[in-house]
Amino acid sequence: MADKTFIAERVLIAGQWVADQAITVSGGMIIGVTSAANTSDGDVHLEGSVVPGFFDIQVNGGGVLFNDDPSARGIEVIGAAHRPFGTTSFLPTLISDDFEKIEAAIDAVDEAINKGVPGVVGIHLEGPFLNEGKKGIHDAAKFRCMTADDVDLLTSLKNGKTLVTLAPELVDVEFIRALTAAGVVVSAGHTAATYEQALAGVAAGVTGFTHLFNAMTGFESRAPGVVGAAFDSPGTWASLIADGHHVHPAALRHAVKTKGVDHSMLVTDAMPTVGSERDEFWLDGQLITVRDGRCSNVDGVLAGSALDMASAVRYAATEMGLGLAAAAQMASRSPAAFIGLDDTRGSIEIGKKADFVVLNDKLAVESVYIGGENHTF
Repeated sequence: MADKTFIAERVLIAGQWVADQAITVSGGMIIGVTSAANTSDGDVHLEGSVVPGFFDIQVNGGGVLFNDDPSARGIEVIGAAHRPFGTTSFLPTLISDDFEKIEAAIDAVDEAINKGVPGVVGIHLEGPFLNEGKKGIHDAAKFRCMTADDVDLLTSLKNGKTLVTLAPELVDVEFIRALTAAGVVVSAGHTAATYEQALAGVAAGVTGFTHLFNAMTGFESRAPGVVGAAFDSPGTWASLIADGHHVHPAALRHAVKTKGVDHSMLVTDAMPTVGSERDEFWLDGQLITVRDGRCSNVDGVLAGSALDMASAVRYAATEMGLGLAAAAQMASRSPAAFIGLDDTRGSIEIGKKADFVVLNDKLAVESVYIGGENHTF
């Protein structure tokens, strides 16, 4: 495949905006980033703000729900639903389910990666090792205590990365150590842990906090809780749902100020309505409806989100007041580093995959490139 050169009028490099850059791509990888002093007729001109492709570590669905269709085809549908919103890497996410469904989901991810389904880089298993007191929309009937057999299952993915969200107060620290020793990334979520229990989880290998503030013990004066543990663990990452429904923007700003942009991640927690015409779906026998951008059951309990990553970036840049550079990094470089793929993804630089997104002046997606190939819909 011949080399291709993209001329970017404004591109985010190492957290800074740089004007008039030539990005040269070969074999899907970036092999050069230089000043665009000389251009040729074959160059691709990118007008707008060029940012790294978005990396979403929590995607329950898009068009379909992963729990309903744990197959390579289902993953392909989900990836296609999110791609127009700038997501070039993602982890299909399985909400708490039984052993057989987890096994099917892992097999589906292996198959999807082998088939080269664009964007899929692993799997996120959110549960079922969670605390019923912080279950959110999860079906508590699916919850269980972790066993050695579960560890074997959770470490069975052959291709890509595995992220597991669990309640650290309910999982033996030896199991957490076994997971991390096998390369699994472990995050605390849907947890009623105390501050001390959460820090014990971090000491055992927990490196993330799933949708910080939501479905966990909050920060109080004499009980800092899981949120306090996240704030006091500088080497960990916190994911944030920036949609105006899950967390107040002031709380989000405080989290980013405390954790830093490099350890704060934007996630969608998206449900199947994203990228489709649907405004409702079923989850474990519950009718979930989207109204005014809020995804909930009949009792008003939040059920994931109707958020796409481009909207999350806009919200962080504007409503949270972070600006586009910081927001884009939280949607690309930070999650790539958390998952351990920042050697090949998450930024626009030599040696990285040529995944990037072009945004217009309203921060809407104009075009999407994966491996230097146009995937705009």
